[in-house]
Amino acid sequence: QVQLVETGGGLVQAGGSLRLSCDASRSLFSLTTMGWYRQAPRKQRELVAEVNASSVTTYANSVKGRFTISRDNPKNANLQMNNLRLEDTGFYYCKAVTAWGAIFWGQGTQVTVSS
Repeated sequence: QVQLVETGGGLVQAGGSLRLSCDASRSLFSLTTMGWYRQAPRKQRELVAEVNASSVTTYANSVKGRFTISRDNPKNANLQMNNLRLEDTGFYYCKAVTAWGAIFWGQGTQVTVSS
C-alpha cells in the first residue's frame, strides 16, 4: 500500500556520491511538485530540493551546486548528490503533491556520510 518508494540510500564517504530515486505507484497520479526533504538527528525536517511540473527547481542553500533534482517522468523524482559532506547525513523523505492538493510522503531512506 506504499504509494511513494525511495531507493538509493546508504553509507558513503565524504566527497562521494549517491543517487536517490522516488517512484510513485500506479494509484498515485496527477503529480505536480515532487521534492526531497531530510531530517538529521536532533534537527527539524528541512527541504533539500523540489521540482514542479514545469521543471522549475528549488534547492536549499546548503546543497546548491552539489545536488541536482530531476524527473524522468511525471511520477518520479531523482536526487543526484555529489561531493557529500558529513552534515548531509540524515533520513531522506520523498514528498509528492497532486494536482488537487493532496500531499504524500514516502517512508524514507537513510543516508550516512562518513569521514
